[in-house]
Order: sequence, then C-alpha cells, then structure tokens
Amino acid sequence: MESDYFEYPVDGVLDLHMFRPDEVESVLAEYLEQCRTRGIRHVRIIHGKGRGVLRRIVQDYLKACPFVSEFSTAADWSGWGATTAVLIPMESDGR
Repeated sequence: MESDYFEYPVDGVLDLHMFRPDEVESVLAEYLEQCRTRGIRHVRIIHGKGRGVLRRIVQDYLKACPFVSEFSTAADWSGWGATTAVLIPMESDGR
C-alpha cells in the first residue's frame, strides 16, 4: 500500500510550489505548528509570484492565525514571491 505521506524538513523555509492550492492551508497550519514546537520563530513561506493565488491563501491564513505576531512580503531578492512571518513562542501563549 502506497502512502501519500512524506516527511517535509522543518527548518523555517516552506516552499509551497509542490502543493495544490486546496492543500496549502492545511500544510501551512501543520508546518507553522511544527516550527513553533522546534522553537523556530522566523519563517519564510515561498509561494511564487504567478497570479497571486497562493500568496492570498498564505496571507489570509497568517492574518487569522493567533500565533503569528507579524508578516510581510519578503524584503529581499524574491520580492513578492515569498512572505516572511514571525511566530509567537509557545511559552508565550501558555503552551
């Protein structure tokens, strides 16, 4: 039996190019939780430039996420192809 599950490295950089738009929110939720568990507070989410579909999904999720303290379009060479976020540490929210 073949599984659709695979291990994605949790290092603070999430590249969403391999995911379908309908998977992005759940992948992002799990990835950010795993970052917090590992003490990673600064996250880079690569969504690409394209038509902005993934960027909107990512930024809408980050707006609503209670443990994201801030986020912005990456201020480096990638321009609007990536979003950076700062996570609130787990110990700060009583976990």
